[in-house]
Amino acid sequence: MIAKILIIDDEEHMCWALERAMRQEGYQAISTTRGARGLELIKEHAPTLVILDLKMPEMDGLEVLKKVRELSPRLPVVMLTAHGSIETAIEAMKLGASDYLTKPFDLDELKLVIKQNLQVSQLASEVDFLRSELQKKYSQLIGQSPAMQEVIKLIDRVAQSNATVLITGESGTGKEVAAVTIHQHSPRRDGPFVPVNCAAIPDNLLESELFGHEKGAFTGALHRKPGRFELAHNGTLFLDEIAEMPLNMQAKLLRVLQEKAFERVGGTETLKVDVRVIAATNRNLKDTMEKGQFREDLYYRLNVIQINMPALRDRKEDIPLLANHFLHKFAPSGKISRISPAAMQLLTRYHWPGNIRELQNVIERAVIICQGQEITPADLPKELLVTSEQATRQNLITIPDGGISLEELEKELIIKALEKSGGNQTRAAQLLGITRSALLYRSQKHGISLS
Repeated sequence: MIAKILIIDDEEHMCWALERAMRQEGYQAISTTRGARGLELIKEHAPTLVILDLKMPEMDGLEVLKKVRELSPRLPVVMLTAHGSIETAIEAMKLGASDYLTKPFDLDELKLVIKQNLQVSQLASEVDFLRSELQKKYSQLIGQSPAMQEVIKLIDRVAQSNATVLITGESGTGKEVAAVTIHQHSPRRDGPFVPVNCAAIPDNLLESELFGHEKGAFTGALHRKPGRFELAHNGTLFLDEIAEMPLNMQAKLLRVLQEKAFERVGGTETLKVDVRVIAATNRNLKDTMEKGQFREDLYYRLNVIQINMPALRDRKEDIPLLANHFLHKFAPSGKISRISPAAMQLLTRYHWPGNIRELQNVIERAVIICQGQEITPADLPKELLVTSEQATRQNLITIPDGGISLEELEKELIIKALEKSGGNQTRAAQLLGITRSALLYRSQKHGISLS
């Protein structure tokens, strides 16, 4: 997008000259000789940067600057001031001006200042965009179940500390979402959140990925590369699937956690970092310790605070909330407005081995397939229907605390099958999953009349 420069200067020839210079640089440019009109132009045109003269009649540059900050707190403003008014220029910087130049100024210097300020503004916009995308990607922790309310309360308390956190739970339960939530509610929220999937990086590359490397450290190391720990300085490093980290790397990670320092691969300089570490795993780390696959000292270093993410089957009351959340995520236009009661019943009966990730995929698929305004059972995968039927059959018979007579149960089932089939013996046998001759034998045994 072409940058739009607004020039506010009481000298008409200065406005003309600067407009011409800005257009030669490829920018759009508009100008005015009055501060009040400049504020109106900001509202009308939403400029990318303002060049503002400090000394103007009616409303001077400082007054205009204050109003600009109220209208657009992030809008870059470059002040122009006469020689000898440095104190006033410094005051303008305190009020939020991005930069200042003294008149007479070199035009090339002004162009450079504008370019630098536009770059800084663009980077700030990109950071804001990436933060919003991070929130969209990971969404938020959703759940009214007792299990999830406990998790949310614990995260609220943990987020304000700087303690290392270990998040456990099955795949798809939202461990990374929990890590992002901790980061976003912590004092480090303005710092970077850097995720690393320890299982996805080959063992021989993991050290370089975490700690970086120097040029020439190994074949193919053509340039110095910062590692994830450096990138996460003043922020949070999320080590997912920590149980998959090889033992030699576990020892190096332990040292960083203890000393807050490390060296790049092939380097001798010790680098200090301020990083909060959050680790996650879907494995039982105590079992891996007993098998000699995970260091005991690292486990206790990571497990300062443990958060266990419950499986979706253990928080079924949250399924409608999550399903509707994903529906609005994948069908934001409102074309598909709801999930039918029958479809929601299937969703709540399913056991969800893939947890929240599987539910999200099912809703996304249903939104794509759905032809109407609501998601119905026909829009759901067949395995949900089959599992629901199995669950229904399993719930048909319950065994009371006092026990049950198998003989009486068999007799009752035969009577019900005959009633349902209207006395048709062949159909009754089919309902019970036995042959007609077996039905005749068992009916005779229980004294059931088939006439």
